Amino acid sequence: MPPTVLIVDDEAEIRELVAIYLQSDGLHTLQAATGDEALQQLSAHSVQLVVLDIMLDETDGFDVCRRIREQYTMPVLFLSARQAEIDKIKALTLGGDDFITKPFGSLELLARVKAQLRRYLTYNAATPAAVVTIGELRIDTDLHQVTVAGQPVRLTPKEFEILLLLARNRGYVFSIEKIYETIWQQPYLVADNTVMVHIAHLRQKIEPEPRTPQYVKTVWGFGYKM
Repeated sequence: MPPTVLIVDDEAEIRELVAIYLQSDGLHTLQAATGDEALQQLSAHSVQLVVLDIMLDETDGFDVCRRIREQYTMPVLFLSARQAEIDKIKALTLGGDDFITKPFGSLELLARVKAQLRRYLTYNAATPAAVVTIGELRIDTDLHQVTVAGQPVRLTPKEFEILLLLARNRGYVFSIEKIYETIWQQPYLVADNTVMVHIAHLRQKIEPEPRTPQYVKTVWGFGYKM
């Protein structure tokens, strides 16, 4: 799948323009008009880069960047009409990785985006994160520990492996067959309900409301995703 870029700007025209530029180069895009919408998109999808405006309606991009950095490590590229050096310094200090001023050229934008993606994807392919955090769910692969809202959760080895598989590929839909063959390393038999049983047990342990899960989602007719 192509990398996904989240575009956060309160001007629909700017969002659409940036999306057109990125999609023309084969990238997948998502859009958000506010900070809250941006965080919702990040929670629901696997995003590899954020293009973020400073001036938003409900809050500013600085606060959004700070909130992103509390949970995520993907690059944040600021795109703003504000050109003061203090704004650029603040953006980079808060965790931004690059800063482009408006008006911008499509070639420069694509070059900056591709450079950030190249570094991020190369690094993450070589060194998977030891700790995966999604909302209040925290998975520590070094310690083989899982916590939800700070409380430890005891999982079986297979439950842990299923959770880590989904969490490291957030937004990607795994079929039951793919989960089984990846975790158990055996051919899948159609009548086998092993995966569904493990998913049910996993939800009982990590979901605040197992009947309406917020982490391990069912995609009807396809499988499961984080």
